[in-house]
Amino acid sequence: MNRSSLSLRYAARDSGGALTILDQQALPDTERWLEADTVDAMIGHLHALRVRGAPLIGVAAALCLARLADTGVNARALADAARRLRAARPTAVNLMWAMDRMTGIIEAHASGGAASLAARVEAEAVAIFDEDVALCDAMAAHGAALIADGEGILTHCNTGGLATAGIGTALGVLRRAWESGKRLHVWVDETRPLLQGGRLTTYELGRLGIPHTLITDSMAAMVMRSGQIHRVLVGADRIAANGDFANKVGTYGVAVLAAHHGIPFHPVAPWSTVDLATRDGAAIPIEERDPAEVRGVVGSLGSLRWAPAEAPVFNPAFDVTPAALVTSIVLDTGVVTGAELQRGNLANHAPAGTAGGPR
Repeated sequence: MNRSSLSLRYAARDSGGALTILDQQALPDTERWLEADTVDAMIGHLHALRVRGAPLIGVAAALCLARLADTGVNARALADAARRLRAARPTAVNLMWAMDRMTGIIEAHASGGAASLAARVEAEAVAIFDEDVALCDAMAAHGAALIADGEGILTHCNTGGLATAGIGTALGVLRRAWESGKRLHVWVDETRPLLQGGRLTTYELGRLGIPHTLITDSMAAMVMRSGQIHRVLVGADRIAANGDFANKVGTYGVAVLAAHHGIPFHPVAPWSTVDLATRDGAAIPIEERDPAEVRGVVGSLGSLRWAPAEAPVFNPAFDVTPAALVTSIVLDTGVVTGAELQRGNLANHAPAGTAGGPR
């Protein structure tokens, strides 16, 4: 493949030589690129969160399928690879959306010969990548319009260029507002247990020159009470039909704190994160991860344990925030107000031509 345009972003690049991903477990101190050409390698990177972020994992999996198609495998092998990739992370619906879309292309062109099939699969992967870049720009424009000059904004986990093919979801909104001349100060939850806020969001904000302060998750309430936080922007990994949404664990607590302090709270996500087939948050599957992540720090650069090795652990990767706590959802198709969510109008914001679910 010759897709030089795909080499321009932070977290995944395919310039025609090899598909590589930025090892997000090694950040912020080491920028290490890892090959991700095979399905087994990509699944390993997804499990280990070396590549992460709901939009990006869908994009990365699609690019991996395109690489596999380049080798001349048949449609059955490609469909099996799509099935395996689809199952790698159970909560983020973007991965399932992307793999279902790729599977549709594989099935539609299964009889056209290996070269024709590969060309179709590659074209679809590039389209998914390019669309994510455009979706990020659209979300940024809609969200930046909500932000007033001089606001302090809390964010949780990482939602920037490391989590997408473009400039990001919630962090993309902040970037667009900052670049438009609005003065901001970003309060960054460290995001236990894997510290995506501390390791990744501060890394991105530093590169962008946006003023920010890192806090532990348990400090958010105090900073809200001090009056220094005027808005909360977070990402989303799956949005149910009623507006309930799953995001990195700790988001629900932030939403409760924001409601108590009268602070607007906004998840930011592309329409591909909306799952109209899931009625409400109770139906969203929640991934549980290795207990070692809670007992200490585990990463590519080493580990440190501070709890007994046998200590019982509950380690959900995500929690669900009810729609009642949402001020509005910022989508690429526009802003869905809390009142609209309560009326059941989320589906009205689907892109043109969408019927019954994600694109």
